[in-house]
Amino acid sequence: MAMIPRCMSTQHPDNVNPPFFAESTVLGGEDEIQEAYYAFSHLGCDEQMWDCEGKEVDNFVVKKLLTKYESFFREKRLGKDLFLTLRVPNPTVEKAEAKVLLETLESIPRSFDAARSFYGEDIAPIFEVILPMTASARCIDRIYRYYCDFVAGKQTRPFREGDITIAEWIGEFKPDKINVIPLFEALEHLLNAHSMVGEYLHDKDVKHQRVFLARSDPAMNYGLVAAVLLNKIALQRLHRLSGETGIEIYPIVGVGSAPFRGNLRPQTVDRVLEEYPSAHTFTIQSAFKYDNPPGEVRDAIRKLQVRETGLPQEVDEERCLDIIGRYTQEYQKQVAALAPVINRVARYVPSRRKRKLHIGLFGYSRNLGGISLPRAIQFTAALYSVGLPPEILGLNALTQDDWRYVSEVYVSFTDDLKDAFRYFDPQTAFLPEGIGAKINDLLADSEPDEEHRQITRHITASLRENDTVDLEEGVLRAAHLRRFLG
Repeated sequence: MAMIPRCMSTQHPDNVNPPFFAESTVLGGEDEIQEAYYAFSHLGCDEQMWDCEGKEVDNFVVKKLLTKYESFFREKRLGKDLFLTLRVPNPTVEKAEAKVLLETLESIPRSFDAARSFYGEDIAPIFEVILPMTASARCIDRIYRYYCDFVAGKQTRPFREGDITIAEWIGEFKPDKINVIPLFEALEHLLNAHSMVGEYLHDKDVKHQRVFLARSDPAMNYGLVAAVLLNKIALQRLHRLSGETGIEIYPIVGVGSAPFRGNLRPQTVDRVLEEYPSAHTFTIQSAFKYDNPPGEVRDAIRKLQVRETGLPQEVDEERCLDIIGRYTQEYQKQVAALAPVINRVARYVPSRRKRKLHIGLFGYSRNLGGISLPRAIQFTAALYSVGLPPEILGLNALTQDDWRYVSEVYVSFTDDLKDAFRYFDPQTAFLPEGIGAKINDLLADSEPDEEHRQITRHITASLRENDTVDLEEGVLRAAHLRRFLG
């Protein structure tokens, strides 16, 4: 059976502290090569996502890893024991980055040549790519066919009749095929993930398929409760698809450290595993790696590695969809009202990666008149920085029955809210109407972080007085206490 990685180290910039090996607080270039090695060798991750969207792409990552850390990769083979997985731009959505996709796919055979030269045998160091914002089966299939037909496939073609083939001229192209991992982010795509994956697989001879479910962007777009319920519905439907097709589905859930973005920290591993029992792979984002003691990080990753994948939690889909609809409507109304302060504070959330970020999906919402917001990490950091954790938004839409049901199916619901409430300021100037009564009991049961509260009050006062000189410093000080940026 193929080895399917369990801990995917990613480049999501949610960390407060830079890693010890970084040349600056903003990671990029050679720092990210060293980061991949560190995640493999010191932390115990078995996969590194290599982001090829929104930044200058280093297509020589395999060659650099093998030459710079030769003794380590002699023992741990890239492509067999450890895995490098490329996240490519989606040409359907990211037109300005579209041709980066072609360059990235063309680099895969060159990486194969570097690994063959290093290992003396045929090992594909890269054979999977992640397609973000997947919206149809055809989107996935285009990536697969472009590689098979126009990257590897061109090797058998002669230049003209009677002439040599491209492979005879510059050598063969391997691997012959790649696996494409769809990443589903929008509500309608998460709900239809099983249909799109089923359609994509119907003419493929494969034993397994990995499927990536976003947890962070759905929270920003639809709220905390909706994001969790959407993931649970998708996991349940993917499990059914696996049973119908006989093809093993290995879900990946993309979780960050903030409760709003998944609440996966070294201290909460058991809770997250209970929340998503059928998820095979979890993302290990930057705050997890760099804002916690290394020993705790290694122990937590070890726990993720040895755990057995279980069955998905059964949920009443009709009831979940009813709750999602009412809750999301209220959540989005509140976010629309908060958009000016979110965008204002987000400018002072420090960058942690050299990249330009595409606009969050929320920015495309017709219902909100095209309101643009920052990406999920800055969005979350901005609201925490004014004493209003985004986990609170939309809760007033839940009835008592809703609350009871959500608490049953969202196993860590109360614990996640308690974690967020540590950083809530009841005196925040930005609390939407109608939420107060809903959160009184939780507030009474939480242990507020008084130091964080004082910092967020200072930030709020600075905004009110338009004195923003030390705003970034305040945002960072508060984030240090939380152990995540956003």
